[in-house]
Amino acid sequence: MISCPARYSDERGAEETALLNDGETLRLPLRGIEFVGRDFDSLAPPGNAAPEALRRFSLHQGCLCSCRIECEIPIPIHDRGREAEGTLLVELLLGDPAPDGGLDREELRISLRYASRWFAGPGSSGWFEDELLEIQAQLPEGVFMRACINCMYSDYSPYGHGLFGGMMCFRNLKDAYREVTGKESFWAIHGRHDRWVQETYLCPEFERRAPGTGYRG
Repeated sequence: MISCPARYSDERGAEETALLNDGETLRLPLRGIEFVGRDFDSLAPPGNAAPEALRRFSLHQGCLCSCRIECEIPIPIHDRGREAEGTLLVELLLGDPAPDGGLDREELRISLRYASRWFAGPGSSGWFEDELLEIQAQLPEGVFMRACINCMYSDYSPYGHGLFGGMMCFRNLKDAYREVTGKESFWAIHGRHDRWVQETYLCPEFERRAPGTGYRG
């Protein structure tokens, strides 16, 4: 479990808190209630939360909305043979309920602070995947984030994925996964993954991803 400094704000006010993350589930304590979810846009209160307490939040389909969540996530950096620490600064705006059943907007911005420098994603994709890969592309040669987003054995489902935490880990099928070079060959191992992981997670079996591997390339 890691604890990340966080800030929550909505029309009722703002507060400093901490985002708790065990690598699978996010927990965000707010105003006496702990919101829990596997993704940043699916944080829900416990089923026994008092109705009067829930009135201090805006909820859509049982999850937080109409708010801004900011947090700092530590991330290991490999810098040309040296191991160091960086920090991801995440800012997520969850909009208001929309007539189509979703939210009227969902804006994600991610920046990496490392070695007194800032590397920012474009803030246009709405996905941790694309924002982190854009940041990685800006890093100098030989420098990369040591996390599942850059791991040899992580991939996404062709059926799609959410904002965060929807990566399949194939560390249990390393040899078979290395043979995958596109969508068609990926189906042979799809659904046989070891577990679901977050883009920012790191395990001892991390290996730097080789271009052209797996469904996502």
